[in-house]
Amino acid sequence: MTVEFRPVPSLDPLEPLRRRFVEQATAPLDGMWLCGLAPAAAHVGLVFNKVLAGYYCLNDDGFLLQFYVDEAHRPQAIEVFKTVASQDAVCGAFASTAEPEYLSLCMDHFPHIEVNALMYQQHGPSAAGPPLGMKPLSAAELGEAVDFASTAIGAPKDWLRGYYEGLIAREELFGLREQDILVGLGENRGFAGLQPGYADLGVIIGQERRGRGLATRVLRDLVRANELRGLRSMCSTEANNVAAQTAIGRAGFVARNRIVQLQGS
Repeated sequence: MTVEFRPVPSLDPLEPLRRRFVEQATAPLDGMWLCGLAPAAAHVGLVFNKVLAGYYCLNDDGFLLQFYVDEAHRPQAIEVFKTVASQDAVCGAFASTAEPEYLSLCMDHFPHIEVNALMYQQHGPSAAGPPLGMKPLSAAELGEAVDFASTAIGAPKDWLRGYYEGLIAREELFGLREQDILVGLGENRGFAGLQPGYADLGVIIGQERRGRGLATRVLRDLVRANELRGLRSMCSTEANNVAAQTAIGRAGFVARNRIVQLQGS
């Protein structure tokens, strides 16, 4: 059986396959990767005898982010993945331990592996405490949020602007203010229908306000808001961000999975 590699300019034809990729995961997948980084990557459809039956996506740095072949063509998955991973443009992959089939294929081809991030799930109800009074940011506050986040974490402003525009439109970006000064941001991201029942959290605290427990309090506030909506919360952080790991643990989360980076020799 031959397979044709067909670049896909729009994700619309891939939506059923993307949903099946998520459904085979053993735990909820990280929101930033699933709904932010993966959709922004280049997608290629896998066409078996004129049937679109799989896909993969590759970011600008040459790392695979997802690979999926449907059940009917699963016996060909190993050979197809080998062909994809052997391309000159591919230097490695990112995968999570909640994606066992995809991770296994990556491990077969890329021998070097290291933990990139920890994936957390809510463990028990949120802890009590006074609310911080965070409010969803408006479109008029977009520039302020972009400037704040760029200073706090060094992210590119162009990327932040597009990302925050989407969050604000969905009322998923919250501001923490002290004397009308923005000192923190909280993200409460949905999954565009890909992972019903879950919300993915993020938090940024200004450098001068860190070390005061604000990150933990922001997370607790977001968890309580999700509990009222019947949603379970999850979040993630880099493997070397000890401060964030401490804050997340204090907010009642447990690291159940990992995102790993794989590369060849």
